[in-house]
Amino acid sequence: MRRLFPVTEETAAPASGGPAEGDEGEWSLAELARAYAYPAGREAWLRANMVSTLDGAAQHDGRSQPISGAADMRIFGTLRALADVVVVGAETVRQEGYRPARARAEFAAARAAAGQGAAAAVAVVTASLDLDFSLPLFTSPLVPTLVLTGAAAAPDRVAAAERAGALVLAAGDGAGVDPARAVRVLAGLGHTRLLTEGGPRLLGQFVAAGVLDELCLTVSPMLTAGGAQRISGGPGVSVPRRFELVSLLEEAGFLFSRYQRS
Repeated sequence: MRRLFPVTEETAAPASGGPAEGDEGEWSLAELARAYAYPAGREAWLRANMVSTLDGAAQHDGRSQPISGAADMRIFGTLRALADVVVVGAETVRQEGYRPARARAEFAAARAAAGQGAAAAVAVVTASLDLDFSLPLFTSPLVPTLVLTGAAAAPDRVAAAERAGALVLAAGDGAGVDPARAVRVLAGLGHTRLLTEGGPRLLGQFVAAGVLDELCLTVSPMLTAGGAQRISGGPGVSVPRRFELVSLLEEAGFLFSRYQRS
């Protein structure tokens, strides 16, 4: 792993927050955790983690795994270990075979020191609640899975989710979910370090609502062509939103960028 940005005149020692500049060895999980630490003193911080090919595809054959790599998966696991809650769209749950976040011994002490539970909760955003509630995501998580839906959601589907052990939360007045309200509802539960892993439609909703604080984007050194989605989709914004590059890492041709809202 090499740090490409920020560039400093002096070589940064590992104890100062990361490996030495130009270090091409594998970073430890603790070093990755320092590199991706959430900003301090924020009521809520919504971070997205996505992967894209060189030609802009966020998926191949409907899944992100084929365009990922070993270093990307280490960062994926680290970002989950830093988060209070992982926010994901229902379509991604269906396509990616989502499972509960697991406890990681390597992060146990840090999570305990930060007042976090053994693992992040997963919050599924869904208007229809068209989900298989027999999946392990709902039946056997370390912490109950959250379901964010609208106040007008079908009562029978709400009941099915609750029977499976999920906590159903209203984050919209109608059938759908309001992205800004979803962030407030989660923060009200004490989940201030938020991570969304998409999919593209959910990320597009967060972007359009102006509530995304940070994007961690992996650029995969692959080309896929075809008609795969971009990392975000759905409604557009009237003026493009400006984000600032705060970190850029590289390993095995993969670029790991971190952008924050200006």
